[in-house]
Amino acid sequence: MTDVLRAEDVHVVRDGRPILQEVSLTVRAGEHWALLGANGAGKSTLLSLLGARVHPSRGSVEVLGRRLGLVDVRELRSYVGHVDPRHPLAEPLRVRDVVLTGLTNSVVPLPRWRPTAEQEERAERLIATLGLAERRESRWPTLSQGQRGRTLIARALMPEPRLLLLDEPATGLDLPGREQLIAALDELRLAHPTLATVLVTHHLEELPPGTTHALLLRDGRVLAQGPAAGVLTGDQVGKCFDLPLSLTRHDGRWSVRIARRT
Repeated sequence: MTDVLRAEDVHVVRDGRPILQEVSLTVRAGEHWALLGANGAGKSTLLSLLGARVHPSRGSVEVLGRRLGLVDVRELRSYVGHVDPRHPLAEPLRVRDVVLTGLTNSVVPLPRWRPTAEQEERAERLIATLGLAERRESRWPTLSQGQRGRTLIARALMPEPRLLLLDEPATGLDLPGREQLIAALDELRLAHPTLATVLVTHHLEELPPGTTHALLLRDGRVLAQGPAAGVLTGDQVGKCFDLPLSLTRHDGRWSVRIARRT
């Protein structure tokens, strides 16, 4: 399979403080990675590196075959879908208009820009795939947090990226909203088999059943990585969060609890 992301011996230092150290990661087409760790472990910094939003202090990062430092990152970002639930939209745009802004990489529609009929059809398909067909004309302020999250995923997919980065997409969601989001992500996996995704979270319950790989970060270093079944174990995740944990998996979904001491 084609490499979509490759990070080798990456270090990130800010104000003299190491944020990431000796991080290496390869993500291939069709793989779906979970990036887990406690608050402050470096998850969002690593995701920003993978999305060409920051540069490493040392080491190399290749995104879609282009090496950071040797490419126009503004152009590169247009090929990467980045979903941030803190999207700074303040205007009451309709769902379909928010989705279409993914083509211009802008928060609001650009003046005098008009989508083609083909682009409008793609927006409608993505809206339907994300379970929002009945809300396509709804205004942003009227949407639930979960509906906004799914709208932003559709928006990120408009340029047909090969890579989708999701930064804690279930933040602030209630139980129905979380479950609708997870179902939408799994539908997305089936509809776009070559799409690669990296999802940041610190809650295993938020992982879609189609998660193929996982990386555990602790204090800016990789604790474990590889196929999800071998990484997401009570022992490994317990070390990551410094707790005695017990993990179970049912119908592809993980659950976790503190292990009873004997």
